[in-house]
Amino acid sequence: MQERQFDIVLYGATGFTGRQAAKYLGSHAPKSLRWAIAGRDRAKLEAIGLNVPILLADAKNQSDVDSIVGKARVLLTMAGPFKLFGDPFVDACVRLGTDYLDISGEPARIRGLIDRYHKAAEAARVRIVNFCGVSSAPADLAVWLVNEALGKRLVEAKGFVRLGGGSFSGGTIASISDGIESGDAARERDIFLLNPERKSLPSPIEKDPCHIRYDGDVKAWTAPSPMGLSDTRAIRRSGALLGKDIRYQEYLEFPGAGGFFGALGFRTMIGLFGTAMSVRSLRNIVRKKIPPGAGPSEKAMDSGWYEIKVLGSSDTGQKAMATFKGKGDAGNRITVRCVCEAALALALDEQKSQQTYGVLTPSIALGQVLVDRLKRASLDITVSSL
Repeated sequence: MQERQFDIVLYGATGFTGRQAAKYLGSHAPKSLRWAIAGRDRAKLEAIGLNVPILLADAKNQSDVDSIVGKARVLLTMAGPFKLFGDPFVDACVRLGTDYLDISGEPARIRGLIDRYHKAAEAARVRIVNFCGVSSAPADLAVWLVNEALGKRLVEAKGFVRLGGGSFSGGTIASISDGIESGDAARERDIFLLNPERKSLPSPIEKDPCHIRYDGDVKAWTAPSPMGLSDTRAIRRSGALLGKDIRYQEYLEFPGAGGFFGALGFRTMIGLFGTAMSVRSLRNIVRKKIPPGAGPSEKAMDSGWYEIKVLGSSDTGQKAMATFKGKGDAGNRITVRCVCEAALALALDEQKSQQTYGVLTPSIALGQVLVDRLKRASLDITVSSL
């Protein structure tokens, strides 16, 4: 792999989030980094305005995919739905010895990757790293940090998310639609989908929340987290890779006097959106209004913010907390920072990375290396004992 032409190839650079990732690498990657952007349309790739090599490939053409993967040490793809446009790259990366990253947070798709590629990727010493966006790198790393702070004896944790600004991009809508139509969304209700070896019944905290509730630990009203389905499954996968059960649940936090009404309003809004997406005719309307390539304005993305705090306890009763805070909306600015820094970590920090291979989560693949990079990328990350 040291003789590959490029350290990183970014595929899907013309999509909404892909363009942001390309610009992030253009402004944050060291000059010594050998990288390229890739996609199907040369004119659109040139329009991004970066002075880097351009590679052409159709993700539906395996020979095209193999040609790109064979040139890269790290393949980062932003082209969703990832089950359709990411899996061919995973297959090629395992065969050709290239590390792979994406921002996929769809547990059903990732379950399929584990079944098909985990053992082969281990044997090939390849890292296949999903969950690298806001779903679910911050939560996964926060739980990992709490586990480290507790001497690797964490048994139970709760995450509390606060969000400001942002909205869906067309790629997210396309992925949600594909999950519903393929039946994957129904499969993802299995809370142990990514750690099926677990035979015990779920504890109360592990059951996916459906309603608003008051939480005494943070003294605030909460609603189900929009990233909760992805984050909880990712963290249970991390636990399984560590050989332990980690009981985790996640909520959206609404502090203050109006917290009850905020939680109730959000829960109602998400319920209406879920109902709309479950009806084909309404789902098609949403897809037309937010097509692939569309997304929030620069102003909306810049004015957003994201925070998660994870409270955890060990088997001896010790407690610790980790927090991640960042400026910019969750689905775009925070996602792009997370995935691009993960790609840079794989490409540039090989000697510092954890020597673990297979279909992995961000914390298991990169751990402290990625935490340190995200701190330098202006995410405020803290850990403390309680």
